[in-house]
Amino acid sequence: MLFSESDILDFIEENDVKFIRMTFCDTFGNMKNIAIMPRELQRAISYGIPFNATGLMEAAHQSLLLKPDPSTLSVLPWRPQTGRVIRFFCNIYHMDGTPYSGDLRRNLRKTMKKCNQMGYHCEMGTRCEFYLFNLDEQGNPTHVPHDHGGYLDIAPLDQCENTRREICLSLEEMGIDPTSSCHKHGPGQNEIDFACNNPLTAADNMVHYKTVVKTIAAQNGLYASFMPKPIANENGSALKIALLIKKDGKSIFGDTMDTMQPEGRSFIAGILNRVREFTLFTNPTINSYERLELHSAPSHVNWSEENRIQLLQLRHTPGRDSSIELRCADAFCICCFLSEEYAVEHEMEQLSLAAAKEREQGSDPAAFADSVIMYEILSELKEIAARENGITCSCGSKDYGMEIHSTYVDLVCRSCGARLRIPAATDEDLDRLCCRMKLQIKSE
Repeated sequence: MLFSESDILDFIEENDVKFIRMTFCDTFGNMKNIAIMPRELQRAISYGIPFNATGLMEAAHQSLLLKPDPSTLSVLPWRPQTGRVIRFFCNIYHMDGTPYSGDLRRNLRKTMKKCNQMGYHCEMGTRCEFYLFNLDEQGNPTHVPHDHGGYLDIAPLDQCENTRREICLSLEEMGIDPTSSCHKHGPGQNEIDFACNNPLTAADNMVHYKTVVKTIAAQNGLYASFMPKPIANENGSALKIALLIKKDGKSIFGDTMDTMQPEGRSFIAGILNRVREFTLFTNPTINSYERLELHSAPSHVNWSEENRIQLLQLRHTPGRDSSIELRCADAFCICCFLSEEYAVEHEMEQLSLAAAKEREQGSDPAAFADSVIMYEILSELKEIAARENGITCSCGSKDYGMEIHSTYVDLVCRSCGARLRIPAATDEDLDRLCCRMKLQIKSE
């Protein structure tokens, strides 16, 4: 929803708002914020709020500016009702007022505009799984799941339902649209589904979703984990991304395989042909590859209309436009090096543009249907990642580190049309980056 400056100021006065959180994501996709007082909001909108970006967005010592995006105003429902707290997602600028090239929200917005100019309308939705664990007497997370329920179980087997309920109600209060929730296959495992929205809003919602889940879980004496594979021999947690692309008001994926448009075939083939590059963003940790190949997680580069264990599923649902769902991603794409949801959404929309524009060679997805193509990418990246000794992503050892780092830069720059400034510029910076990511994964 669009708000004018006067609308925002009236809202702040009428709702007794005392703190405003200026929210953004650092290079690793971690949510950061600066809290300002309401009297500072006009200055923030007009000139921006400066912050030291060293170690967050930049390797060199540099300050950047945060300017709130008025359309992202949201109340934090778990904060006190008197002296309320609201938040904005922010756009990032240099101190001279020029846009910051590493602002992935802006880059995604540009891609959306380009997509619309080509006659396509894109929407994305997510289904994100997580585990709830008990805490010990000192309040530290344990490895004991909160219940031993199974798929779609109800109480008393499902002891997570009250926490899920609070999460969904909090998300609704914030203007985020969950559509359903349920208990999943693993003990203490849950899933919340979101309605399709424009890619930028979907990315904003997904970034904030993780914070909401962890906050409400902590208030209920639990610990929420988004690790792809937190418990051995149990189902892993996925982030499933649905894509709906329309042209002339109709889904390019048709109502059946027979009515699928050529652009739909090209788009599916475009994703399948580029899984190697895309996996760097969607599965950035070693733990990501512990999930794949097991239980119902993808193990082949293939697609299907009905089988729900494929990498890509074509979904024809009564009463809804046809869409596709990518099933290989996990929630760590939000919190690791250059792989936050904005980059994932941005890369996926770029794939659609490339496929539609180039008419992907060999674009008939039937070539991939129910295939037995071994997921070579999986074994290759597992082997490379193992050399890193549990430190980070689908990278390699230090010998491979700069090579993979350059790959990230090349992928993002090619799609963004801008040079991103990333902390890992030297061996020393790379060591610091890896140590930091090791701590992140350990803390998860």
